[in-house]
Amino acid sequence: MDAKPWLPFYPPEVAPSYEYPKHNLGLFLVTSAQKYPNRPAVYFMGKTLTYKQLLEASYRMANALRGKGINKGDRVAIMLPNCPQVVISYFGALLSGAVVVMTNPLYMEREIAHQMQDSGAKAIITLDHFVARVEKVQGETELKHIIVTSIADYLPFPKNLLFPIKAKKQGPLPVIHYREGVYPFKKLLEQALDAPVCESVHAEKDLALLQYTGGTTGVPKGVMLTHYNLIANTLQSSMWCYKVEEGKERYLAALPCFHVFGLTVLLNQAVYRASELLMVPRFEPKMILDLIRKKKATLFPGAPTMYIALINHPQIKDYDLSSINACISGSAGLPVEVQDTFEELTKGRLIEGYGLTEAAPVTHANPIWGHRKIGTIGIPLPDTEAKVVNPDTGDEVPVGEPGELIVKGPQVMKGYWKRPEDTFDTLRGGWLFTGDMATMDEEGYFRIIDRKKDMIIASGYNIYPREIEEVLYEHPSVKEAVVVGTKDEYRGETVKAYIVLKDGAAPDPAGLEKFCRKQLAAYKVPREFVFRDSLPKTLVGKVLRRKLLEEEEEGKPTA
Repeated sequence: MDAKPWLPFYPPEVAPSYEYPKHNLGLFLVTSAQKYPNRPAVYFMGKTLTYKQLLEASYRMANALRGKGINKGDRVAIMLPNCPQVVISYFGALLSGAVVVMTNPLYMEREIAHQMQDSGAKAIITLDHFVARVEKVQGETELKHIIVTSIADYLPFPKNLLFPIKAKKQGPLPVIHYREGVYPFKKLLEQALDAPVCESVHAEKDLALLQYTGGTTGVPKGVMLTHYNLIANTLQSSMWCYKVEEGKERYLAALPCFHVFGLTVLLNQAVYRASELLMVPRFEPKMILDLIRKKKATLFPGAPTMYIALINHPQIKDYDLSSINACISGSAGLPVEVQDTFEELTKGRLIEGYGLTEAAPVTHANPIWGHRKIGTIGIPLPDTEAKVVNPDTGDEVPVGEPGELIVKGPQVMKGYWKRPEDTFDTLRGGWLFTGDMATMDEEGYFRIIDRKKDMIIASGYNIYPREIEEVLYEHPSVKEAVVVGTKDEYRGETVKAYIVLKDGAAPDPAGLEKFCRKQLAAYKVPREFVFRDSLPKTLVGKVLRRKLLEEEEEGKPTA
């Protein structure tokens, strides 16, 4: 069998192999700012930063971090929604030689505590609205510095003055007590030098990013991604989108940059191509449609739920979306009808791809302007090898047969942070065992047939049942709990909890939901609670999730 049957389907413009530079990832920004100093780099709610301004602010952040004792290899957490500050913080940390720890702003105290404890982060850059959560767990961590910003910090006049008034209507504004160890973002930058700084790194060994994922076990692990991993994947995905013109594109940044998909295909790729990032702090269909109309976005990577929301918007016919040339959909399967409808509306191309955090993340994609196959994740990117193997023996299976997808390439992680056993299980002989079941056809196009055991993907977020179950088990009325993902037309999947109550306890779904909301990000909270007398189990007492899902699909009574 041809080792790479997909190569004949590469567009002529895409080479099967490239040379990837070995330098600090932050040099992407330095290079683009030197070439296009006055080109818009970031647009945010009416405010524009040029590449020159973005680089100067990033230099100031790098110098500020160094002034606080952050040295090469120290971890700096960034807990921000999409806004100019996330770009400044990210490149500032990279240029200083620090390792970035991207943290989901939706995380509650216990989730923040785990990530800070495990990573050993010394500093965190976050929004004023999240500071209370961080301060509650700071004593359990190595955090020495909290750098605080507000959405209003980078809004244009008069929005910057009106923002606090508008925010006040949604609840009391946070009161930040600035002191040693707690600093205002803008003031910190104003007081820092703007002298150029770019720490030299060993690109293939030195980490640029610790990105947390539950992987296949459900225990959150830090994926170690080097400067080289991220540079390679940025170039691989950029070359795939070969019609992109340097210094001319406008990327719609609706995917969160704290997610590795958004980080690579938006933040890194846009800056590498000297493009303009159109940033939105959260996905709201009308806001997105207005932004496309106003700023003529040309590239729009996203998750299926985003495209579903847009095509179903009641005013969709009133908007001209023809500026959009290409969209890569990831995080979950892309329904065919969504793809067809969105392409009809935009006259651009919407293709499905595949990746995982451990691969920085993109490994496969359908050719954007070439031979694509609906329902597949496409073919491996340049310099990426992929095979389908028997999950027990590791032997390659015949074409068309199901097995575990394994991948190899320059984007594959160094390993899991402080978890050598997990690294050994997942990386074998340079191959990354994805845990996803797939098939490959005779032309080298891959299809995912089942995803990682137990993992739920709702609106593009990876949700690990074990974490939710642990919270449920803390409730005084819960005897047993198991969490599964069930099909949902909008979110892809939604979270459902099966509960066995302790003797004498009464079903209280509202109480359980409230209990979960205090400890879990909103997207992890079960949307439905089913109370049962018992749960199906194996002889050794392991709950059979698959059995629950089968009952769900067959519509059997669940009591």
